[in-house]
Amino acid sequence: MIHLERIDHKNVWDIIDLKVFRSQKEFVASNSISIVQAYSVEGSGTSAFPFAIYNDKKPVGFVMIGFNEAATYDAFDEEPPKILKDNYSIWRLMIDKKYQRRGFGKEALKLALEFVRTFPCGKAEYCSLSYEPENVVAREMYHKFGFVENGEMDGDEIVAVLKL
Repeated sequence: MIHLERIDHKNVWDIIDLKVFRSQKEFVASNSISIVQAYSVEGSGTSAFPFAIYNDKKPVGFVMIGFNEAATYDAFDEEPPKILKDNYSIWRLMIDKKYQRRGFGKEALKLALEFVRTFPCGKAEYCSLSYEPENVVAREMYHKFGFVENGEMDGDEIVAVLKL
């Protein structure tokens, strides 16, 4: 059974050890960078929720949910996609290469959206995410959940949104 658990001292190294296929590395940041990012945004106006994805007791992936991710762009003097202001985002999502093509990504995204809909940082209208244009598998999965491209780009990535 797929479930999410907060990243903590007990599971952080297991999650850092998870990897995607070499051909997928350009699509997602490493889990170690993502976890550092999650804790480095504290006090910035952005909230991050890093979760381990488990199949029963086995770690199979990582997902990070954000709120008001736009605030982090101030540190880089960049203009964020407008949708990131005061909305939720699926900031990261990865499934380890050994566990792909088993439906774990879909189940994890479903659980991540259930968490978002608890509005842990307050009510918001949208949840967004972004993906590399070449990542057709991700695009198709996101479309099945109702995410629609809104015309914005996040660097080289296409932004898609879901009305909550």
